[in-house]
Amino acid sequence: MRFVITGEWSRNRLLQTIVALYSLYVAGLWVTNALLYFEKMNLTPDSVVSYYRGNEEIFLNPRSYQGMLEVAHFHLFAMGMLLLVLTHLMLFVPLRGGLKAWLIALPFLSAALDEGAGWLVRFAHPAFAWLKIAGFLLLQGSLAVLVGLALWSVFAGSQRNYAGSAPPTSGAP
Repeated sequence: MRFVITGEWSRNRLLQTIVALYSLYVAGLWVTNALLYFEKMNLTPDSVVSYYRGNEEIFLNPRSYQGMLEVAHFHLFAMGMLLLVLTHLMLFVPLRGGLKAWLIALPFLSAALDEGAGWLVRFAHPAFAWLKIAGFLLLQGSLAVLVGLALWSVFAGSQRNYAGSAPPTSGAP
């Protein structure tokens, strides 16, 4: 946090390298997340319903409670950690506080929506397939924005701190 408040963030090449490499790593996760989604289903409600509730015509079994529970167990932890770190990087980005709040809240909301909507499709009603599609698109979009902003912040070299003001200066006027 000291790096953000003092403005050292814009002069610390090692810290910028870590953020840039982490952002690129998350970009790889973003690509594989999309590839996994589209391997199982597409952006039509029918494909989502078939994936979660099964489809006898193509010999696809419904997702089991235990299988979904195991995936949710891992996803809730992993996505929580990913979003904790990625949204924390928004402290480095010179944007208004209200916008930062949205950039932090939206990915968490979309991740919960993406994970929870599958459960709703499987165990509540097929109409929740639209919610699953929206959750996936919102999650992918918010992750892309966070990665883009983190990289922009590194390469723009802003001299502003997390509050959007210039860092304190040292020395005589």
